[in-house]
Amino acid sequence: MAHPDTLGTLRSRWQRTLLAARAGDPNPDPYPYADNLLNRWSEQQRRYHTVDHLAAVLDHVDVLAEYADDPEAVRLAAWFHDAVYLPERSENEERSARLAERALPEAGVSRETTDEVARLVRLTVTHDPADDDTNGAVLCDADLAILAAEPEAYDGYARAVREEYSFVPDDAFRTGRAAVLRQLLDLPRLFRTPYGEREWEARARRNLGAEIDRLAAGS
Repeated sequence: MAHPDTLGTLRSRWQRTLLAARAGDPNPDPYPYADNLLNRWSEQQRRYHTVDHLAAVLDHVDVLAEYADDPEAVRLAAWFHDAVYLPERSENEERSARLAERALPEAGVSRETTDEVARLVRLTVTHDPADDDTNGAVLCDADLAILAAEPEAYDGYARAVREEYSFVPDDAFRTGRAAVLRQLLDLPRLFRTPYGEREWEARARRNLGAEIDRLAAGS
C-alpha cells in the first residue's frame, strides 16, 4: 500500500501535467482522473508495477525532459503506460493505450496530444523507438531506468517481478525471464537519450547479465 504522502504528491503532479497539457484550462476537475489512475496503479495483483514504479518513471522523465519534444505528453504517457496491468495477459499496453484514448479527451486534452500519448504507451511493448523519436526515447529510457539501479535495488525489482508472476512455475519463469533479458541485451543500445546512454547503459548491462547468471543457476 502506497504511503498517503506518495499518493498526495502524485495527485499534485497529475494536476500540473494535465493543466499544462490543456494550456491551463482548469476544467474539468483533474482529480477524479488522478484518483482513477492511482486506484488502478494500486491494484493488489501488482508487486513491481505499482505507484512507486509510476513515481520513479515520472522522476526519470523529469531528469530526461530536456530531450523530449513534448515533455507533458511523455508525462501523461508515463501515467497511462501500465494503467492496465494483469500479469497473465499479453495486451496490457494496448488496453492502457485505449484507456488513454478514452480518458484524455474527456479530461480536456487535445486529440493531437491524446494520439501522441497513446502512441507512446504502445511503444512500451518493444522499448525500441525510432532514432528521431525524442518523446519515445525519453519514455522508454525512463521506464527502463530500473535496469541501471544499484545491485540491491535491482534485486528487489527482480524479486517483485517474480512475485507478479507467482502463478508461473519456477522452471518456466526462469526460461521466459532469461529470454526477455537476452532480448534486451541484444539491443544495440538499451537507452536512447544521451543521458541514459552515458549514465545507465553499462550498469544496466551488468545487472542484466548478473540476473541471467542467477537464473541459469536456478536461484
